[in-house]
Amino acid sequence: MGRSGMKQVSFHPQAPASETTMLIGEYTHTIDDKNRLSLPAKFRQEMGKKVVVTPGLDNCLFVFTLKEWEKFSGKLAESSMLQADTRSFNRYILGGAVEADIDSIGRILVPDFLRARAGIAATEGATKVAIIGVQSRVEIWNEKSWIEYKKVVEKQADALAEKLGQVGML
Repeated sequence: MGRSGMKQVSFHPQAPASETTMLIGEYTHTIDDKNRLSLPAKFRQEMGKKVVVTPGLDNCLFVFTLKEWEKFSGKLAESSMLQADTRSFNRYILGGAVEADIDSIGRILVPDFLRARAGIAATEGATKVAIIGVQSRVEIWNEKSWIEYKKVVEKQADALAEKLGQVGML
C-alpha cells in the first residue's frame, strides 16, 4: 500500500472495451470531504473500472485509462535514464501515480498528496473542480485555476493555431 492507503501503480493491461479513447468536454464537479470525485457519465464507459491518477502539468492532475497509461508510461520507460531531465520528469510522473478504482456510482478517490499538487484545497464539504477531456486523458483542475488558464489560452488561440500550422500540426 502507498500513501493514503492507495495501491501503487502496477503495469498490467486491463483496457476498456473500446479500441480508441475519445475523452472530450469540460465539466464542473465536486470532490467531497472523503476525497471522492464523480467522473462525468460520458467518460465512465470509456475509462473502464480502474484508472491511473498522476501529477499533471500546468498544476492539474492527469487521469489515464489503463490502456493509455500503458502507452504513456511505456514512452517514458524508453527515454534515456542517463539524462537528468528525463529522470526528474519520470520521478515526478511515475512516483506520484496511483491506481484508482471507479466505484459503482462512477467515483474515484483522489489522494491528499495529489490534491495538494494540483492546488485543490481540502475543505470541509465539497470542493469544485473542472474536469477536462483531452482526447486520451482527463485533467482535473482547481476550478478557479482552470477559469484563469482558459482565459489566457482563449486570447492566444489564433496565434497558437498559426504556430501549430507552421510546424505541420494543423
